[in-house]
Amino acid sequence: MAVYTDITEVELGAFLREYDLGELLSYKGIAEGTENSNFIVHTGSGSYILTLYEKRVEKADLPFFLGLMEHLAKRGVTCPLPVHRRDGAVMGELAGRPAAVITFLEGMWPRRPTAAHCREVGVALASMHIAGADFALSRPNALSIDGWKKLWSGCRERADEVEQGLEAEVAADFAALEAGWPSDLPAGVIHADLFPDNVFFLGDRLSGLIDFYFACNDAFAYDVATCLNAWCFERDHAFNLTKGTALLAGYQSVRPLSPAEVEALPLLCRGSALRFMLTRLYDWLHGPDGAMVKKRDPLEYVRKMRFHRQIGSAAEYGIQPQ
Repeated sequence: MAVYTDITEVELGAFLREYDLGELLSYKGIAEGTENSNFIVHTGSGSYILTLYEKRVEKADLPFFLGLMEHLAKRGVTCPLPVHRRDGAVMGELAGRPAAVITFLEGMWPRRPTAAHCREVGVALASMHIAGADFALSRPNALSIDGWKKLWSGCRERADEVEQGLEAEVAADFAALEAGWPSDLPAGVIHADLFPDNVFFLGDRLSGLIDFYFACNDAFAYDVATCLNAWCFERDHAFNLTKGTALLAGYQSVRPLSPAEVEALPLLCRGSALRFMLTRLYDWLHGPDGAMVKKRDPLEYVRKMRFHRQIGSAAEYGIQPQ
């Protein structure tokens, strides 16, 4: 979450009159995140999240994202729900941007995830994969290898400004990933961005998943790889085997990984690390500066890319035989 487009009280009040939410009491921008403009809004009926969808999000994809949340909620996955306007629509327009109001989930995201948090995330991710099996809509992953190339073309010439030699290193990774990237793994709807700030907890109990705006159809094991990268590294950039074991055990308690998925996991982790390094690199070089936009360091994911190159098998992530 972030704030790229500011709004006035008058604009927001007029927008909310299309909903049955009561009087606007207060609102505040949310600085965390990188994609859309987000605000917490308090009205006479409660608290909500207002999202203005910025340029990286295609308006044509919004029915997929918002419909997926409703679909998952009906199947027992705790996630925010889009609020319908008086005319039945779930989208409007505010400050020249497509906009939606989403229900507010109680809980906090863990600043220092524990192994218990990681196990809960594994369980929730597998449950989401199963719950999305009969979702009627589909959306290709715009940030798979072809999408990475587009990002890379926009920042390749300046990559060495961030770290000397990064351009050559990433070019070599692209060659290896393209040569070995699997195409026949079990697939369906994935979250694709299940970082700690997108998972809420009440104590050690997971209370909900948020931010489905990268959700798409892709390999389930790629989603697992993204979670290993996001949840199982410490602040000194070391991989925490206890956390990896917990996350994978939680996932497999609901949906066991196939032998092909287990074999592919090191390459998928490496690819996922490259994907998030590239979006961070692009935003680091091209994104706006400001108090309400929080840039994230691409070098964190460069270090993860280097770690995964040394992995010989998924056993090094803590996976247990089923």
